[in-house]
Amino acid sequence: MMQLFKKFSINGVDSFRGGLRDGFNDFRSGLRDAATAVKPTRSRMMEYDQPLLWAVLLLVALGLVMVYSASIALPDGPKYAKYSSSHFLVRHAISIGMAFMVGFFAFKVPTRVWDRLAPAIFLIAFILLIVVLIPGVGKGVNGARRWIPLGIMNFQPSELMKLAVVLFAAYYTVQRQDYLHTLLKGLAPMGGAVIMVGVLLLLQPDMGAFMVIAMIAMGLLFLGGISGKLFGALIGLALSSFAMIIILSPFRRERIFAYLDPWREDFAAGKAYQLTHSLMAFGRGEWFGVGLGGSVEKLHYLPEAHTDFILAVIGEELGFVGVTVVIAIFYWIVRRAFLIGRTALQLDRSFAGLVAKGIAIWIGWQAFINMGVNLGLLPTKGLTLPLVSFGGSGLVMNAVAVAILLKIDYENRILMRGGKI
Repeated sequence: MMQLFKKFSINGVDSFRGGLRDGFNDFRSGLRDAATAVKPTRSRMMEYDQPLLWAVLLLVALGLVMVYSASIALPDGPKYAKYSSSHFLVRHAISIGMAFMVGFFAFKVPTRVWDRLAPAIFLIAFILLIVVLIPGVGKGVNGARRWIPLGIMNFQPSELMKLAVVLFAAYYTVQRQDYLHTLLKGLAPMGGAVIMVGVLLLLQPDMGAFMVIAMIAMGLLFLGGISGKLFGALIGLALSSFAMIIILSPFRRERIFAYLDPWREDFAAGKAYQLTHSLMAFGRGEWFGVGLGGSVEKLHYLPEAHTDFILAVIGEELGFVGVTVVIAIFYWIVRRAFLIGRTALQLDRSFAGLVAKGIAIWIGWQAFINMGVNLGLLPTKGLTLPLVSFGGSGLVMNAVAVAILLKIDYENRILMRGGKI
């Protein structure tokens, strides 16, 4: 009887101790969860970067409104007399629909597939740059042969080349990581490829696209760990090359002189005509603008108001505040892209990280050039404002770039949850 009582007593004490230990562990776990605001049963991390997507959609929506506002009066002139007032609005809306569709399918493609296809995409883009120069195939506008007619839209191979350079430069940097400190095996192959692309772009001519592509390639080589001496030499070579291009080209040289003194009488009516009217548009806008649709400069005074100089129309109609909001959104998108790239690199995803940062350089540098041209900070260049300006192929390629960026972020979040891709 005593042995049975002792046995039950020992079991009771052990059960009591076990209960106290479990209760203390639960209490400590509850305190930790309360302090860190983390629920132990389910992660609250979003599946993808929703704020980034909303920022992009906001720019696209603003672009649709401003393209309509900037182009509504174009049919009043003889050049676009056969078009309706909503012609460019409808075409831009179709381009946005195509961009969303292509972007959706691009998001479905894993990053490792883009890594494998990068050389092939670069080769296809390079061939198209040759094809567009063939008489009868490439379409010329205002002396520039940059487009291939596809019926529903005019495709611009240089826009595809921007995406191709992002992918190929990231692929090249990862594959040649051990040789980036050497000239022949590290810098020379990539430099040769960029030079060949530059020659084809200058034959169109499209110096603005060449500047963007060169900056993407140089930026990714720098981020990939290229030797400091080689990078310095590369910058010197690029600056001297652009200087020689300007010196040897009379119309580019005149643009530089006009940019330095745009209000001189012969320049204001010639090479600086776009710049002076762009500055007048910003001046009329003042702080809050003249109101949506109230622009005067778009009434056949400011050329290409719906494409290259759409920011001037935004400045005139929405004022300093509207321009500041646009700049802030672009800054936020570029910053998020760099952060996504940094996260990918921390997860040992070198290609994905470099692609994300390459997209940031692409969007940020092109937006900077376009804004600089509109504000008179840079000489006139034929570059559109990403995600905002009218243009089918440019908008589609921007959508693909954003889709790849969102895919990289999506895969990062899967890996941070402990999953596999």
